[in-house]
Amino acid sequence: MDVPLWLALIAVGYLGIKLIRPPWWLVAVFLLGGYLLADSFLASAINMAVK
Repeated sequence: MDVPLWLALIAVGYLGIKLIRPPWWLVAVFLLGGYLLADSFLASAINMAVK
């Protein structure tokens, strides 16, 4: 079964917020940091480390 990445991220994010209940500012920092990091020169290094 193929699930779109955006749908999987929404589901995991929703469950994480409901179960762990982090502060909203921390969620915003992670989202903004991930967005900025994905467009930086470190993205290829992170991609190699994750694989």
